[in-house]
Amino acid sequence: MNEIIAKFAREGILIEDEAYLRLKEMDDPMTASSELIVSIRKEGGKFTILTSEVLDDFFEIENPHEIKAGGPVKDDFKREFDFRVIQDTSNKSYTSGEIQDMVSYFSSRFTKLKNLLSKRPELRSHVPIADLRSGGDVVSIIGIVNDLRSTKNNHKMIELEDDTGEITVIVHNENHELFEKSEKLVRDEVIGVHGVKKGRLVVASDIFHPGVPRIQEKEMKFSAVFISDVHIGSQTFLEDSFRRFVRWLNGDEGSEEQREVAADVKYLVVAGDIVDGIGIYPGQERELLIKDITEQYEEAARLFGDIQRDIKIIMIPGNHDASRIAEPQPAIPEEYAKSLYSLKNVEFLSNPSLVSLDGLKTLIYHGRSFDDMAMSINGLSHDKSHLIMEELLEKRHLAPIYGERTPLASEIEDHLVIDDVPDILHTGHVHINAYKKYRGVHLINSGTFQAQTEFQKIYNIVPTCGQVPVLHRGALKVFEF
Repeated sequence: MNEIIAKFAREGILIEDEAYLRLKEMDDPMTASSELIVSIRKEGGKFTILTSEVLDDFFEIENPHEIKAGGPVKDDFKREFDFRVIQDTSNKSYTSGEIQDMVSYFSSRFTKLKNLLSKRPELRSHVPIADLRSGGDVVSIIGIVNDLRSTKNNHKMIELEDDTGEITVIVHNENHELFEKSEKLVRDEVIGVHGVKKGRLVVASDIFHPGVPRIQEKEMKFSAVFISDVHIGSQTFLEDSFRRFVRWLNGDEGSEEQREVAADVKYLVVAGDIVDGIGIYPGQERELLIKDITEQYEEAARLFGDIQRDIKIIMIPGNHDASRIAEPQPAIPEEYAKSLYSLKNVEFLSNPSLVSLDGLKTLIYHGRSFDDMAMSINGLSHDKSHLIMEELLEKRHLAPIYGERTPLASEIEDHLVIDDVPDILHTGHVHINAYKKYRGVHLINSGTFQAQTEFQKIYNIVPTCGQVPVLHRGALKVFEF
């Protein structure tokens, strides 16, 4: 059966010969078909035969080749965007899988973070580990954490390494403040240590992270909306909630205050897991409504395609999307999401990505590393992702722990180091809203449009569904749909 006819047949719609021929002649017949199906659904499926007259009425143009994919453009929403991509690793990601790539990867991480740490006054006189002397000197060193252990007396032992050698650092538990700081260390992060050299050890008097300075908050003359974890294709995808959200964005739903905010929205930032994917976990097929990855993205195109085109959409992949699983993830491949790529107002970027939204640096990361951070540091959990984001900013790395649940590509350069301090850090993955302003940086986790899954029930994870954070001229608002 022809692909266009089959597409309508799956929706219970017959297509007249003339309408079929007109559709077939369009520049992008599959996208045009998706737009028509969305329109028919909105009408409640009141007719089951698509005629050429219906086609003409829908597109309101004589020449079907002039059709542009995407939602409506409203006369009062015509804007100019000051949008710039600062970092997108989609075409910069390279690894051959050789052991030398891993050496280069950690060397890149160490060099970048050592340079940040060296700017701290306490560490400007740091020395290489191999140059440490043996007797009672006060020393400053910078290294990558190889291992963390506790002695039988519950002191903390940190195995620290730089490009010249290794040293064991001891943190005594009598120094409560420092010991508490050492409890938040994780393997493979880069830290600075101030202490006293005693034999083959360094007894720490202080520990330093690269950290972030307090930034000057920039004036925000627009609004931006942040969502993630839509999971289109899952049986638990909340389609009605998402459609209410789209109607609000288009100015067609909500209170007077909500409509005023919607009228101010220039950007929609989507932090991954647009679709539910295929084969992500054992038995997933039993929980899927759409069991083909291309059809999942076609459905995503229908839903996102309803958003009026004067809103720019920035979209990165998550671990459920059809990108490679190892981070950094390149942008969602067009071969699986051709229908999404036909939407003219969507920018497809890598996970993570750094963009400028009218001058506000926005770091977008799906958040897979949150699993490792929550398991490694006492006091961190999925329902406190703002605290995890704070830790990642302090460590200046989005996924510092190598070799655990977060797959990381051993590339020549470590692209997950946070080189630039952002104005906004937007994440997802945990399905629970969170917000905090930390040293002037807006930390936003945007919840989900997926109801509680069976997996979440087992672990008593309660998602915040359809609760959308909006940064309205610098102030956070959350609207529920």
